[in-house]
Amino acid sequence: MASSNPFASILKTLEKPGGGEFGKYYSLPALGDPRVDKLPYSIRILLESAIRNCDEFQVKAKDVEKIIDWENSSPKQVEIPFKPARVLLQDFTGVPAVVDLACMRDAMNKLGGDSNKINPLVPVDLVIDHSVQVDVAGSENAVQANMELEFQRNKERFGFLKWGSNAFHNMLVVPPGSGIVHQVNLEYLGRVVFNTEGILYPDSVVGTDSHTTMIDGLGVAGWGVGGIEAEAAMLGQPMSMVLPGVVGFKLSGKLRDGVTATDLVLTVTQMLRKHGVVGKFVEFYGEGMRELSLADRATIANMSPEYGATMGFFPVDHVTLQYLKLTGRRDETVSMIESYLRANNMFVDYSQPQVEKVYSSYLELNLEDVEPCVSGPKRPHDRVPLKEMKADWHSCLDNKVGFKGFAIPKGSQSKVVEFSYHGTPAQLRHGDVVIAAITSCTNTSNPSVMLGAALVAKKACELGLEVKPWIKTSLAPGSGVVTKYLEKSGLQKYLNQLGFHIVGYGCTTCIGNSGDINESVASAISENDMVAAAVLSGNRNFEGRVHPLTRANYLASPPLVVAYALAGTVDIDFEKEPIGVGKDGKQIFFRDIWPSTEEVANVVQSSVLPAMFKATYEAITQGNPMWNQLSVPSSTLYTWDPKSTYIHDPPYFKSMTMSPPGPHGVKDAHCLLNFGDSITTDHISPAGSIHKDSPAARYLMERGVDRRDFNSYGSRRGNDEIMARGTFANIRIVNKLLKGEVGPKTLHIPSGEKLSVFDVAMRHKSEGQDTIILAGAEYGSGSSRDWAAKGPMLLGVKAVIAKSFERIHRSNLVGMGIIPLCFKPGQDAETLGLTGHERYTIDLPSSVSEIKPGQDITVVTDNGKSFTCTMRFDTEVELAYFDHGGILQYAIRNLIGGRS
Repeated sequence: MASSNPFASILKTLEKPGGGEFGKYYSLPALGDPRVDKLPYSIRILLESAIRNCDEFQVKAKDVEKIIDWENSSPKQVEIPFKPARVLLQDFTGVPAVVDLACMRDAMNKLGGDSNKINPLVPVDLVIDHSVQVDVAGSENAVQANMELEFQRNKERFGFLKWGSNAFHNMLVVPPGSGIVHQVNLEYLGRVVFNTEGILYPDSVVGTDSHTTMIDGLGVAGWGVGGIEAEAAMLGQPMSMVLPGVVGFKLSGKLRDGVTATDLVLTVTQMLRKHGVVGKFVEFYGEGMRELSLADRATIANMSPEYGATMGFFPVDHVTLQYLKLTGRRDETVSMIESYLRANNMFVDYSQPQVEKVYSSYLELNLEDVEPCVSGPKRPHDRVPLKEMKADWHSCLDNKVGFKGFAIPKGSQSKVVEFSYHGTPAQLRHGDVVIAAITSCTNTSNPSVMLGAALVAKKACELGLEVKPWIKTSLAPGSGVVTKYLEKSGLQKYLNQLGFHIVGYGCTTCIGNSGDINESVASAISENDMVAAAVLSGNRNFEGRVHPLTRANYLASPPLVVAYALAGTVDIDFEKEPIGVGKDGKQIFFRDIWPSTEEVANVVQSSVLPAMFKATYEAITQGNPMWNQLSVPSSTLYTWDPKSTYIHDPPYFKSMTMSPPGPHGVKDAHCLLNFGDSITTDHISPAGSIHKDSPAARYLMERGVDRRDFNSYGSRRGNDEIMARGTFANIRIVNKLLKGEVGPKTLHIPSGEKLSVFDVAMRHKSEGQDTIILAGAEYGSGSSRDWAAKGPMLLGVKAVIAKSFERIHRSNLVGMGIIPLCFKPGQDAETLGLTGHERYTIDLPSSVSEIKPGQDITVVTDNGKSFTCTMRFDTEVELAYFDHGGILQYAIRNLIGGRS
């Protein structure tokens, strides 16, 4: 049972500078322990949370000691509990979370408990950023037109979320049209310091999108978790985590003229991927921090998932406080934040001598060494310096098919395809740009790169350059503030002139919502096997994600997106070759349209004003007419509509009893899929369009849904029937059971039939057969996506055996009762001679008490092979989830008073 807090003696009062008090706080200096002074700032946030929540039940004094002794304990991979201050949900990931909460209320009701106990116990911020599908681009009316289409498609889903905002306490829902969740979090929702019932404590957040890390740029500890983990946190369960190592990343110098924050983040991403930071915090420090704006910090923090870290953390300093004032936070709030963080030794003051912090390992970058670059064509950490882009592109055409190769025969590389665009003759070559998108949370919250793109557009327009009309151009700001400062600067008109009209406020091309490209262009690509390119200011460019027809996808800064749109190809050396010909017939080069750092800074200074943030976010809670007109029921239990193709009652709790089912082994399981390395959550559970020949399409058509109303998988995440059918439905997936054939099919081993993955899985289930998955390294990398674990569970997958797992995905598998197993170092399916045609048995003890975290287990096949794997239940709490059949079942039984 919980007891009083053993650290009550260090609860101190924080005085206001002018008299009175802000509240009370748990004082880290009052611990009087010299080890605390050496702790990285990010670890101090974990320490304060453990002290404040210490009740000798969920959080124990020995957990606090582990954190204080971080320097010695973190290398030992010790487990600690963590209770975040709040939970952040995004539209697509928020829907299944609210579906599960509604479903849990039903289960609680049936088991005789009080269903109203199912409520978030910490503040939940749910931002409907509604991932805009770019149906309409290139017009002044794009925003309204796309918004109307979104409401037509998603009225039911939006209505369900509006019901949830009324039915559940402690839940703030930000209506659609407000912006991308991470930018809204940065500019509006981030508290930095909470003051709850007179107790002050640092803001910390877990979110259901991996780019939640963007808030780390504001000095708020935040990272992405699976939807199921987030739901447990909402229900008051402490998160169990391994106390992370912290990589100290020292910054010095300043960026050279014309180099952008995007160039910096792509450089940092490559450095950190090479260093190896999976499961670790990265903490930035050094004199270079003075030169780094808050928006630049947020850009670097945003891409933590791409470099593999749990967090890329920037402690609070004077730059943070300036940003809080710029974004309209009240003076008294900023004063409280500064006073608290200074009093608790969590503030960095560069005017004072710096106490040397201890880090697990160290990296250093002189900002002057950063050069303009892009990343691609298939992975965010494959950085290409701009000056080497043309040569790199030609090597990609030559190389065999892979992350840096397309295997285009030499004789075909200069092929020119003639086509007609609205009656005008046109040509297409390998590397021609067909999509150019200023998009994504990474860059659209950064005024320097957004206004930099607008300055490029201005210079280009004045010189008479144009973008080819068949290139699909779009601009999707992360919040309404961007529109205000683009208009204030007088530069939006130049972006419009080049076709970069605002299409909406939300995730677009970066998440695969590119919309259709012109039919004549699409035919020219597909009928001639052309390698067309997309250039986007996003953070993800995995194959098949951006658009099915763009095999080459490059991440670039917003100004570079404009430059490549003007050039019309990625097959160009910007230093030596002209971008185009101006109105006077002269050749125009890259250097002629590229703004200086000073030019950009002057426009930022004059155009980005505090009043813009205040006006934007004062209007946010008022919603918009379409949202306000949605009529929703007032009941606290949801009335499920069996005909709905958007919201469906999932089967997780159908046969649930009060007794945990205990651990399950695997008996004579067939291999459903056999994968190589880098299978992403996009491969496992696509978020983009529903292919017309897929099982999900068949399901929708059987229910009278017209193809034009299919919408995306992401928009239908509230329907388990569709999401199960969409599992492993990525058209670019490569399954070794099909000997390298690309596509979303697999082999039904007993019959030898080649069918969709869903159909094979259902046949195995109907025959009472377990299934497993074989995989290589980094299985589950990419966006945190709970359906990438829920989907395989519904398909009947009992275990995944891989070389390594992405952090969030592994925990999601555990949360859904799937066993994650790792091959021993140096081993994989290939070295062990496994083809996937074997049957697999994994015997586990009948009691979870006989299983230890990280325990070795033997896997046996029906053809006489036997090999040892590490079972990746990393903590005792994860074993408890497994014992209960999953994290949600565990939470319900605990709330009713069952065994934990």
